[in-house]
Amino acid sequence: MPTEAATTGAVTGRDRQARLAAYAAFAVQGLCFATLVGRVNQLRDAHHMTDDQINILVLCVPIIAGVGSAVAAPLMGRFGSGPVLRISQPLVCLSVLGVGLTGDANLPLYALIGLFGLVVGAVDASMNAQAVRAERAYGISILTGFHALWSAAAGLGAVWAWASNEYVFPHSPTRSLAVGFAIPAVLGIAVSASTGTRLYRRAEEAANVAADAMKSAAKLVPWRPVLIIGIAMACFYIADSMLSNFGTLFFDKDLHSKSVAPLGLAAYQVMMVASRSVADFGVRRFGAAKVVRAGTAVGAAGLILVFAAQNAPMAIAGFAITGLGLCVVAPISFSAAGKVDASGLGIAVARVNIFNYVGFVVGAVIVLIVQPMSSYQTSYLVPAVLTLVIIALAKGFEPAGSEGAPAPVAAERPVA
Repeated sequence: MPTEAATTGAVTGRDRQARLAAYAAFAVQGLCFATLVGRVNQLRDAHHMTDDQINILVLCVPIIAGVGSAVAAPLMGRFGSGPVLRISQPLVCLSVLGVGLTGDANLPLYALIGLFGLVVGAVDASMNAQAVRAERAYGISILTGFHALWSAAAGLGAVWAWASNEYVFPHSPTRSLAVGFAIPAVLGIAVSASTGTRLYRRAEEAANVAADAMKSAAKLVPWRPVLIIGIAMACFYIADSMLSNFGTLFFDKDLHSKSVAPLGLAAYQVMMVASRSVADFGVRRFGAAKVVRAGTAVGAAGLILVFAAQNAPMAIAGFAITGLGLCVVAPISFSAAGKVDASGLGIAVARVNIFNYVGFVVGAVIVLIVQPMSSYQTSYLVPAVLTLVIIALAKGFEPAGSEGAPAPVAAERPVA
């Protein structure tokens, strides 16, 4: 899918700077996300919650994040995705820091989780818009590489969640949460602050026409390919929600393996890194649809293993296999969305990103319904079945007319 930039050799040093800055944003997001979700069971215990209460709290995050993503779309059109990302990502880090300092007080926890959800939605939309913009500049598939770095950082966050609880502060849960959340959060703020100025931003002349461009471009972005891509991505995020957000509770309640609970998430993320590191090469050689079909089939096998697991090692293996396969769906979804959006304003990316949270909400609802009737483990059968939907829609990841994506209407440029 050579773009104009690629064919004319227009990839500049500034494009490379923006790409590296976007890599940093993905890494910070993955680290903060895993730091929080890797300790859900410990947050439940520290705040004296029941399983139902913590499950509802987890459910609220993607709902609020969907609002954050929707709000980010017009802000990205007006100011560019770079400024939105530069403001929202440090707030993600600060909310994680605050959650670790709440002790056993529930009201501050609810407020901070709400803030976390809101700004996570804005970060997800804006950082993926940055990655799509970089892919346009390079003219080849590079987007899964950004998500590979997200997974690598998330894997480190999950391992840190386990290590800080087991070895750093094994006899002080409150201090374990405080320090365990503080170190990744402060690191994230430092990285975000030092790299944010290199992100893409709008040229000054584009700021004067951004509102009009947003209105006209929104009409030009077709809904049908966005819906096809979005439904498939929602199916992925149903599985991802249940593995990431409820995995520690599954290990704790069903397998009675609380001490190793974060390792399931770590295995899931580590195998995502391995797969996403090479997925771009697969897309270039075989096409997006074939890569999605093959990855989804592998992911289905992993989910079935999780459903059938009799002990923690089997479940960890299932998490790993699922991550190895299903991880290709999200980045290829954003890449496909970028191809149907000639404006370069990130409208299609923001629309597809909403399905991220639809999947997370549906995944949480499935758990809330199935777990009381049976178990967390039984609920994993649902995303295993839904992998058939992704395979059926895989052709939509190669939208018609996407060859040679047009140059953006209002191109973003890296900050000097």
